[in-house]
Amino acid sequence: MSIFPKVALRLEVENYLKEGFTNKEVVLAFGRQEAERKFETLLNHLSHPPSFTTVRVNTHLASVQHVKNLLFDELHKQFNGLTVPILQHPDLQDVLLIPVIGPRKNIAKQQCEAIVGAQCGNAVLRGAHVYVPGIVSASKFMKAGDVVSVYSDIKGKCKKGAKEFDGTKVFLGNGISELSRRGIFNGLPERKGIGIRMTEPVYLSPSFDNVLPSYLFLQNLPSAVVTHVLDPQPGEKILDLCAAPGGKTTHIAALMHDQGEVIALDKLPNKVKKIKQNALLLGLHSIRAFCFDGTKALKLDMVKDTEGEPPFLPESFDRILLDAPCSGLGQRPNMACSWTLKEVTSYQPLQRKLFTVEPHIGGQGMLGAGLSFEQLKQLQRFDPSVVPLQDMDIDSLKEARVEDMIWLANKDCIGFFIAKFVKCKSIQEKDP
Repeated sequence: MSIFPKVALRLEVENYLKEGFTNKEVVLAFGRQEAERKFETLLNHLSHPPSFTTVRVNTHLASVQHVKNLLFDELHKQFNGLTVPILQHPDLQDVLLIPVIGPRKNIAKQQCEAIVGAQCGNAVLRGAHVYVPGIVSASKFMKAGDVVSVYSDIKGKCKKGAKEFDGTKVFLGNGISELSRRGIFNGLPERKGIGIRMTEPVYLSPSFDNVLPSYLFLQNLPSAVVTHVLDPQPGEKILDLCAAPGGKTTHIAALMHDQGEVIALDKLPNKVKKIKQNALLLGLHSIRAFCFDGTKALKLDMVKDTEGEPPFLPESFDRILLDAPCSGLGQRPNMACSWTLKEVTSYQPLQRKLFTVEPHIGGQGMLGAGLSFEQLKQLQRFDPSVVPLQDMDIDSLKEARVEDMIWLANKDCIGFFIAKFVKCKSIQEKDP
């Protein structure tokens, strides 16, 4: 069920995307009216959260069943005794799925209001509490302990510290303020803890803030599929080209039983630090992270290897994972994006420069990509618009079949695509 407006994009960006999603091949296959309907449905889905929260179990330290039991107890406490099922994905054995309850329509809006930035608002819709840096405005009479209605400033128009805001805002639910208005906007040093603890969110999702941190990694379903498609094996040497924050890097190491070597590259020092922190937290020792530009990772004119550090000679790795930088427009929920067309299209040259299947869970690739029908079937495309927006409550979960919920989780996720390439011959081989 749709309760939010479709994602707000600049007109030039929306027209550019519409042109791609209604290309000649798509229109020929579905008709223009259906192609345009599917595009509008996609924009509407992007502003809403997926139907399931997905977490990956760190199988290097614990079994899936053990972690599932621990998580069940944790959710029972978070949801005040409410029993929400935890499903193990049948094709991705290390992935657990938790249904998102909502939208909940009978939440009474309060006179006391807090406005949060769009990014903070997106996190709240995925189960987060409101942290102080995300609060843009609060009612002048707000005190610690007050029940507060939280709204997202999706267009970024609210001024920091404002006492009221009449612009475009989206209701996210109610919470209890941990601080007074003065405590939030008292200047330096800036507070960083929880400002509002959400008690009645419109979408009820578990909070994973410091929940089983060594055993669980919060990860969107398609991102977890990627490493299974890569299929790393113990003892191999694998390169993760654009690795931060390390979700797929650590997944590779876990699937290899921490046996072998995983080289992770990112060109920003703080991101490399995050990769190392996640590897340490998850107890994985086969990962080596370097601050290095992935476009320069291949060195053809080196006489000898650089002792395991980048750049690398050709054919130094058994497998390579490239999760190339992109616009991120497929992330959910996302109610607004202020990017220009130039910014949205700026990633294509970098992706080409960086690029110098079971399990098959996603749908086939998109028409109009210049690929044959057989090639399209080998891609995996995750398009959330193929299913209606869900209206999920506890009663419907009690009656739902597990296989139906798994099917929904596979469809109603973030926008994503995966392509796997198998090397046919060595560069040393010559054509006959």
